Amino acid sequence: MEEVAVFVLQAIGDALAAAGSMGWEILWPLVLGFTLSGIIQAVVRTDQITKLMRDDSPRAISVATGLGALSSSCSYAAVALARALFRKGASLSSAMAFEVASTNLVVELGLILAFVMGWQFTIAEFVGGPIMIILIALGFRLWMRSKILDAAREQADKGLAGSMEGHAAMDMSVQGDQWFWRRLFSKPGLTSVSQYFVMDWASVLRDIIIGLLIAGAFDAWVPNAWLQAVFFEGHPTLAFIIDPIIGPVLAMVSFVCSVGNVPLAAVLWNGGISFGGVISFIFADLIIIPIIVIYRKYYGWKAALRITGIFYGAMVLAGYAVELLFTPLSLIPTNRHLSIVTTSISWNYTTWLNIVFLLIAAFLLVVFIRSGSWSMLRMMKGAPDDGGHDHAAHEHSHA
Repeated sequence: MEEVAVFVLQAIGDALAAAGSMGWEILWPLVLGFTLSGIIQAVVRTDQITKLMRDDSPRAISVATGLGALSSSCSYAAVALARALFRKGASLSSAMAFEVASTNLVVELGLILAFVMGWQFTIAEFVGGPIMIILIALGFRLWMRSKILDAAREQADKGLAGSMEGHAAMDMSVQGDQWFWRRLFSKPGLTSVSQYFVMDWASVLRDIIIGLLIAGAFDAWVPNAWLQAVFFEGHPTLAFIIDPIIGPVLAMVSFVCSVGNVPLAAVLWNGGISFGGVISFIFADLIIIPIIVIYRKYYGWKAALRITGIFYGAMVLAGYAVELLFTPLSLIPTNRHLSIVTTSISWNYTTWLNIVFLLIAAFLLVVFIRSGSWSMLRMMKGAPDDGGHDHAAHEHSHA
């Protein structure tokens, strides 16, 4: 009995050590990504965007994609914001394009992919993302009938709470006609960056921790030979066909979204999943089971099932497309031994960069607290119509 207890404790310790090591390795890219994201959101104005998103034309989808990439969000906040845009008159296709772009085409995800898995994965993300959005727009045009859209809008107008509506409703961007750098380094500008930085961290911290724990458990407990068998490593044709189908399913049941699924993606890549399979896995942050439940609340079951089905199909096809594009260009990495787990912390460039960016994070946190913005954290999960936007504007003008 004692031996079993020791074995269990050792296994848990190994998983926690692996998770902690991964967290240390990805810390500074995360801080850098969220800082840049906060700067973009603070100085780029996205007001009145629904005027450009009222249909599913290529122009509207392009505008929605571009604005989504500039309005970095956690997956839950992105889903809530897409519903808010839909209620204000945007087409469902445009709202969904905005949703996908705001989680899959954002700077922090690109940085974390580059530093954890390699620059090829970042390029694949930004090539596959637009492909997926085009496929989703086509899927909505073919499969979303007018009756279902009308029912979805009627359900959306009920304003049922899902998750992170308060965060989605807040607009802390800097107003005025000053040029970029003057707005950024003004007191309101720094306050706005700190607000986006802290609130974006607060919205994804749970997913990052869960993702690290799951990835640590996979790395410590699941033998690579098992993963290689599941992913048909050594059988390129079967892996190409099956892995992009498996990838989103693994994401759905992992309950991890946003940048939190990157550590697990790295473990799966080390375990033998195909290039297209790992890309489809990363894309699938918007069809995890809790978010599917939110789709049902927002749009009704008929629309929710179609949204999920269209998203899943687009993710699988985007995975195929990326692998087909990257293979003849010799852009698919061959390294299956990503160093995502280290045995100890040493005084290398990662440690020094972590110290530098932790100081930047501390500075932004101090600005956030001194500006009186702490109460905004309590409103992040508020109802969609509880005045989150007005509160954010009040806090910003007060700062």
